[in-house]
This record gives sequence, C-alpha cells and structure tokens, in this order.
Amino acid sequence: MSESTQSSYPFEEEFHSHFSDTGGVDQSDQSTAITEETIEELRSLAARYPEPRSALLPMLHLVQSVDGRVSPAGIEACATVLDITAAQVSGVATFYTMYKRRPAGEHHIGICTTSVCAILGGDLLLDRVERKLGIKEGQTTPDGKFSLERIECNAACDFAPIMMVNWEFMDNMTPRKADEILDALAADEPVRSTRGATITSWKQSERVLAGFPDDRADEGPTAGEASLRGLKIARQHGWSAPGTDEKLEPKEESK
Repeated sequence: MSESTQSSYPFEEEFHSHFSDTGGVDQSDQSTAITEETIEELRSLAARYPEPRSALLPMLHLVQSVDGRVSPAGIEACATVLDITAAQVSGVATFYTMYKRRPAGEHHIGICTTSVCAILGGDLLLDRVERKLGIKEGQTTPDGKFSLERIECNAACDFAPIMMVNWEFMDNMTPRKADEILDALAADEPVRSTRGATITSWKQSERVLAGFPDDRADEGPTAGEASLRGLKIARQHGWSAPGTDEKLEPKEESK
C-alpha cells in the first residue's frame, strides 16, 4: 500500500510499505484455536516477570504451540495481556525467524548451511531434503506434515552437518540418514534425536520453549563425545580455568 503525506515543506512525500511472501504476519487466515485457557496461560507467563512485557517471547512460542504460527488472534491476545499495541507484538514476531508467519508443519526441519556445516555438505543436504519432501525452504508440504527452513549456526559445529527436527539436533547428517529420518517421521515411527529426547511435534516443542516443561529433559544425552573431548584432555593434564578470585599476572613481552 502507499500513503501520501503533506508536510509543511513545499513538496509531497510518499511512503510505501510492502510485505513480500516472506514478510509480515498473514492476515488472510483469521482462524485460531486459542481458548480462554490459553489466555490464562499467557497471563501466567506475564506474571513470571517483574516487567510483564519481558514475557512476550515465550508468549509467542505459546501462541505457536496452539495455532502452529503467530496468528492474528495470537498477536491480539498477547497485546491485550501485556497492555501494548498489536504493532509492538508484530514487530517482535516478524523480527525473529523462530516465529512463523504462516503455518509450520507437524515436523519443522532445519538445515544448517553456515560455516562448518556448509563445508561438510550442508547445501547438498538441504537440496536432498527439498527433493525428498517436494518443497523448497520456507514452504510446507501440502499435507502439513513437514515444513523446511535453512537455519543459521546452532553452535553444534563439532557435529556438522546438522539437521534439526522441531529444534532437536540430528548430528553428523548424511543424505541417507536424512532420508531415513524423514521416512520414519512420515510413518509416525519413533525417532530419537542424537542429543536429546524422542521427537514429538513442532507444536509440543513450542510449548516447552514457552516455559511449560514436558518432563523429558533428561530422556536422552545432552552432550556428545566431540563436545566432551576437550574436557577429558584438560582433566588428563590437570588443566583448569582461572577461578573468579584468581588474579592473572600479565605476561612479560619477549624482547
């Protein structure tokens, strides 16, 4: 849309705003599954913080756990609970990539293609998954089973290349491993993440991110061999990090 505004200056300024297919919250779909129970949970999140609006991030995750995206109704609910404007909520929801502006699939797949993952085949892995699912990054399969995203580094470079399923790590991925995981998920067979719990759904994962634990935090390993290798070497050599009270003396520069 465009809007002309006349200022005190002897010229006319024209303002253009445009949201492409990858920007803005989809206002064409006004459907929602938000109930009064959801509103109460939103209020409970706001009550956890000295400044209620600090709860907006987990509140948006809760909205996604119910509606599968950041819905117009979810935006209005968050704004009402926090006593801020819908525009302020939308500004946050459209800033972070973890908040989906259109419905995500039952299982949200993320492929890392930055730095180490790219060097070790991340782009090839993404291409394989796109062909396997018949969609491109940013899209959802027609049956709503899968959505796909190219993700930035998730700090798991020692396990590259990484594929994430509903934010759970799948380490040291190969195209064949990816095919097997996707086939199992499509058949509703149990799939366990490499360092974490059994895969549930994206909505269930979003509820956990909102701050409602599912008591599965200790179901699987949280650290892998590659991450622990440095710790083992340090212990073998008696190395340790300086204590908080330990004063570090500056080293003399060699002449």
